[in-house]
Amino acid sequence: MANISPRMWTYTPANSPVSLPHESVFFCPEEVIPLQFPELHPEMTLSGADLQAYCGQFTSSTESVDSLLALHDAPGMDVRRPFLLLGELANPYRLLDLKVGPLPIFTVRISGLCRTYADALDGREVIPGVHHITLARLKGWWENTHLAMATVPQMKAMVEWLDQGRRGTWRPVKPAEGALHFEPLQLSPPSQELIVWDGESESITGEAPGTNGSEILLSNVMVPVHSNFGCYDNRGRLVRCAHTGQREFHESLFRRGSSMKWSDVLDVV
Repeated sequence: MANISPRMWTYTPANSPVSLPHESVFFCPEEVIPLQFPELHPEMTLSGADLQAYCGQFTSSTESVDSLLALHDAPGMDVRRPFLLLGELANPYRLLDLKVGPLPIFTVRISGLCRTYADALDGREVIPGVHHITLARLKGWWENTHLAMATVPQMKAMVEWLDQGRRGTWRPVKPAEGALHFEPLQLSPPSQELIVWDGESESITGEAPGTNGSEILLSNVMVPVHSNFGCYDNRGRLVRCAHTGQREFHESLFRRGSSMKWSDVLDVV
């Protein structure tokens, strides 16, 4: 991918969360810069200063992330913390609207957790509206998503935007379950045929692919979850974003069931 303006990024709110980056990028208001992985260390677990140092080593064609932050007069990696982006917040077009400033974003893999639709509707820009993405446990699951290294003000700005002026509808939490790894590849998530339903919970059969990058200590990572109603309850089952697009979800499932409380679908620190 070549450097492009955030305003040139494909953006269709009604189809969120599609059109997200397929590779790690450095977002800034002027352009979106592709990033390359440094040396991979699958045996390592990163957190704190070690995670900050590793993220700073990602490079564009000419500069490291540390250098890019300095060139754009942005806060350094030493004041940035890991913030999991599950959907629209990883879209450069949206980030430009939010005026969050320079933000390095990395491709990662979540395991034992899945992206699912919040049981709510954001009707600010389009009709009928956008369904944002939240997090839920799912034994054996894996899929790609994005991790930002963000400052505290950037995190607050993103959560406040999700809240739509109603403070507390989204809550930043630290997951106490699942796993998170850097992932340079676009992994195919488990197919519908691999999902087993025992009448109470779902799980994935078969062996998960091996990890390719370092583990990130998930209990130190912030992620916004929908705390009013949690996620949509499809007769006790989850509606995974990987299998069901937003338009299909809204037209075929939304408001035809109930909701799961966020505290019932995710354990937090």
